[in-house]
Amino acid sequence: MPRLAPLARFGGLVASDLRDVTGDPAALDSSGWWAVVAGYEGRTVCARFGDVRPDPHPSARRARRWRGPGAASWTTSLDRAGYVAGVRRIREHIAAGDVYQVNLCRVLTAPLPGPGDRPDARDAADAADAADADIDALSAVLARGNPAPYAGVVRLPAHGVEVATASPELYLRRHGRAVESGPIKGTGRTAADLTAKDRAENVMIVDLVRNDLGRVCTTGSVTVPALCAVEEHPGLVHLVSTVRGELAPGAGWAELIGATFPAGSITGAPKSSALRLIDELETTPRGPYCGGVGWVDADRGTGELAVGIRTFWIDRTAAGGPVLRFGTGAGITWGSDPEREWRETELKASRLLAVASEVEVTSEGTVRP
Repeated sequence: MPRLAPLARFGGLVASDLRDVTGDPAALDSSGWWAVVAGYEGRTVCARFGDVRPDPHPSARRARRWRGPGAASWTTSLDRAGYVAGVRRIREHIAAGDVYQVNLCRVLTAPLPGPGDRPDARDAADAADAADADIDALSAVLARGNPAPYAGVVRLPAHGVEVATASPELYLRRHGRAVESGPIKGTGRTAADLTAKDRAENVMIVDLVRNDLGRVCTTGSVTVPALCAVEEHPGLVHLVSTVRGELAPGAGWAELIGATFPAGSITGAPKSSALRLIDELETTPRGPYCGGVGWVDADRGTGELAVGIRTFWIDRTAAGGPVLRFGTGAGITWGSDPEREWRETELKASRLLAVASEVEVTSEGTVRP
């Protein structure tokens, strides 16, 4: 396969032989197997591949080709003081009755090493791969160091899409007319860290997701079969709920995404007010972070999109050369402590940044210097 050829990997499948690329999600109801990256700001890329085959095990060779940024080279779009000030500003809006919850995020950025920074290249192939950082190699590293239920990668260099996700959160799953979402709200190192604030926030977002799905589902079909279930993930735990519904006649992927995007868990409630505050307080675009990443099999009427959290992407347009970006955030309510919310963003990022920077992570989930 040519270096940096288009590909996608999800759910034990690898897709190659790119056929079509479109920004119209209505194409997901046509035919073929599609990879999807929907950016938070609204740019959607749907790529249809002609060759889809089993790929059950990440390649050790792919992982070995990754050369990550230095662990100390990450910078943040909002520093601690800026983030804490943002939390306080959101609480002022909550006190004024403008909003109930807002997800405040920051984007971390690090320069990627160039070919001359690869002294450990074991052979000519390794040295050649170092010339262009490969998001597919990073996805193999993530699969080994931070396995996730909705992990995947989409590599479309000609279209500016190089995304690897280790997302734990289901945005949308579809099987025929049945649809499901799995919003996450509430994060701690252990279940004992989860608070009443976490549970209240989860219930609040479940109501928002029910409302979003209700816009395109048949009346009375939207249910919540699981509320505030504790799920364990590498280095932390989450509260996860499940919301299900049945698509109304005439509604397809375009209508479903249009009614629910961006996901409620990474925006807030009411969603319109939360979006305005996010735009005011955050200093850089989220890009693929907090968007949707996944696959659709139009022939079988199935698909699975993750919320684009725990997600890396390569930006080759940055001044000074290509950079790796990663987003992290926390849900802010009236009960939020600003310093605790900052620490939550660090907890969500620390393990993933260590994995991408090739720092050792112990089996207990802690980072070893």
